Amino acid sequence: MSTAKRQSTVPAGPKPPVNFSSTVTIPKDAVLQGTHSITIQSETLIHPRARLDSNLGSILVGRRSIVQERAQIGVEPQNIDAAVPGGVSLGDYVVVEVNAVIEAGGTEIGDGSVVQVGSRIGSGAKIGKDCTIAARATVAPGTVLPDQTVVLSNGQQRADKRLADARKLSTLKQINVVRKMIRNDQDKFK
Repeated sequence: MSTAKRQSTVPAGPKPPVNFSSTVTIPKDAVLQGTHSITIQSETLIHPRARLDSNLGSILVGRRSIVQERAQIGVEPQNIDAAVPGGVSLGDYVVVEVNAVIEAGGTEIGDGSVVQVGSRIGSGAKIGKDCTIAARATVAPGTVLPDQTVVLSNGQQRADKRLADARKLSTLKQINVVRKMIRNDQDKFK
């Protein structure tokens, strides 16, 4: 049995300028590439194999946020002809779950929002505070969602006025548990 390390099939892109808080947890096998800056604020957790691509614009990840495995932030929009310039901004306490995709183009995700498994946020979308994008849901490019909106996988929307504080507490607990399991390697990206 070979002990050779498996090589990535993803081509290495340019190394972006980064600005991390000292309390960020980011493993060496996360992928950060691009030409614009990537800023990750305090107590944020980036999982292994998460991808942040700043080729089309800067990326800002707010405080106490989580970007899970295989999540992609700042990807090229599916409809490049209708794309607008700009990057991605995630507020505080935002959770981007496994395989979720957030396109570049001035896209904003408000504080306390959750982008669930396999969802896609289109270029230039503005997601309000404490929103939930359900698993495998799609938010069209340029969509503006008010605070506390839930987008279901069939495209339907409804308001959700539940307490956002419980969600924030849950996110903080998750960060505190998972950061003990992920080896932090910020120096790789500087």
